[in-house]
Order: sequence, then structure tokens, then C-alpha cells
Amino acid sequence: MRIGVLTGGGDCPGLNAVIRGVVRKGVSVYGHEFVGFRDGWRGPLEGETMPLDIQAVRGILPRGGTILGSSRTNPLKIEGGVDRIKENLAATGVDALIAIGGEDTLGVAKQLFDRDVRVVGVPKTIDNDLSGTDYTFGFDTAVNIATEAIDRLHTTAESHHRALICEVMGRHAGWIALHAGMAGGANVILIPEKPFDIDRVCEYVESRFRTRYSPIIVVAEGAHPIEGQMQLQAGELDAFGHVRLGGIGETLAKEIEKRTGKEARTTVLGHIQRGGTPTAFDRVLATRFGLQAIDAVHDGDFGKMVALRGTDIVRIGLDEATAELKTVPVERYAEAEVFFG
Repeated sequence: MRIGVLTGGGDCPGLNAVIRGVVRKGVSVYGHEFVGFRDGWRGPLEGETMPLDIQAVRGILPRGGTILGSSRTNPLKIEGGVDRIKENLAATGVDALIAIGGEDTLGVAKQLFDRDVRVVGVPKTIDNDLSGTDYTFGFDTAVNIATEAIDRLHTTAESHHRALICEVMGRHAGWIALHAGMAGGANVILIPEKPFDIDRVCEYVESRFRTRYSPIIVVAEGAHPIEGQMQLQAGELDAFGHVRLGGIGETLAKEIEKRTGKEARTTVLGHIQRGGTPTAFDRVLATRFGLQAIDAVHDGDFGKMVALRGTDIVRIGLDEATAELKTVPVERYAEAEVFFG
């Protein structure tokens, strides 16, 4: 078989490990041939490819990002986009496609499968918000990067007696904020799933200062206050209809200063969380996903996504994988609230 591989959406530590696992097993065990599509769904839309053989994947295991490139191109928003993809797959002799991405990339994969494209999905997102899998690769790396940043902020906060806010990624799901905040000993964690009360946040800040320690607040980019409490700016939309977020940390700092009289500063980690070498956990998980994805293709088990359940890699339908986001449950957030203030 001739198999296409693409990586879509935001880049993520571990993408190269998946590509390596797919190609190494696909070539050495099954004798398949591979072609890489460049820059997410733009590759099959435009017919842009690159060679993808064992030589191409040597040395890429510890590298962040993706050798294939990525983009947020949405072929479903382009007139005749699906038909163009099918035509280009046929023109390049591709028999099947492995799509590595998050909810948006895999949502497109599901639509293509419904249009008779033979596709298998691999879950990728630092947000860990795909409900079909216990963990996605990239999440552990992002949490470790955020935790190290929080550890460093503690010392600066204590030295200058100011509140420090660390804004992390998480549009709809607060998993990074929750895990990094708990691991880093944050005094307040704010997530999209639970609108926060700015008055309560300020009470936590003042309570922390009364103990002669300085507060650290971890906030997900998608966190928002109870309606009417604070004025937030609306962002522009991307190709998948998502608001481009960012700025809640700075808005929060201004409110805290205004309401408490305490100095507050914001650090936005942004794309730092995506970059650099993946952790050992993410390298292993991504590699296992790649190995299982090529097994699914070889078995002709299309329309599936590989997923982690416990310690096992299983296959689930793309429809199940993209049906809903996995958000932070109330009980998990309640565990963290014990340490607020």
C-alpha cells in the first residue's frame, strides 16, 4: 500500500515520534510505502507532498514540532475541498491516509471517511480534551513546561511581594491549568469549565498576602468571569470558527490591582508550551500510537482513531472520538480548590 501521513492543527511535542513509529513499522514489518503531506490539510488540498521513508524519520524522535509542517486549514470551508482532496489522493497513488491531530483535524477525517476516503486518526492535542482517549501526547510536555514556569515564578513573587499570574493554554478545557497549577502549588486555578468570581479571587489573593507569602494564580486562556463582573475583549475567529484567545491574564492582573491595591504581573506562556523536546511519557505514547495506527491501516480498519485506555491502545470510531470534548469534571476541580488561598 501507499499511505499518506499528515499532521494538522497546532504543533505539538511528539508528532515526529508518531510519524517515526508509523514509517518504521510500516516499511520494515509490512513493506508499505509512505508519502508525507505538507502543512496539515493544505497538503492533500494542494497536492503538496514530501518523501517519507526510513531515512526521512531518522533522528526525529526527540524533536519537537513536525517535519511535515502543520496548519489550521479547514477543507470543509473551501468550495469543493473534499473532492479536491480525493482527486489529489488518487493522483498521488495514495491508498489510505493517517491523520494526526486534535478535534478539528479528526473532525475533517471523519467527514472524509463518510465520503469513502480510507483514513485512520491519531489523537494529538496539548489540551488533553479528546474524550475518546485517557491522554493525548503533548499534554505531559505542556504540563511539565508550565509547572517549571510556575516554580520559577514563586521565587520572583516572594522577592517582590506581588501577585503573579501565569496564563496557560486551554480554550475550552482546563486540564493544563489544573495539572500544572496543582503540581506547581498555585494558590488559585481558573479554568473555562467554571466561571470565576473575581471578588472571591481577590479574597484568595489577600488571604495569601496575610500569611506573608505571595499568591500565584494559574489561569487557562479560556477562563472567564461570572457574567457582568469584568469586561473582556472578543477575539477574531480561526478557520474552524474558534475565537483566538489570550489576554485574560492581563485583564485579571488589572482587576486584582484595582480591587486589592496589591501589585500584580502576568506571564503568558503561550506557544512556549508547544515547543521543544517531548517528555519521555509523550515520546512513548506517541510511538505506541504510531505503531497501532499503521496496524489499523494494514488491517483495513478505517474510520477509527487509536486511543489510550488505561495502559492499552485501542481503536474507537472517529465519530465517538470527536463527539464531545473532554472537560474537567467538577470533582477534579474540587480537589484543587482545597489548596486555594
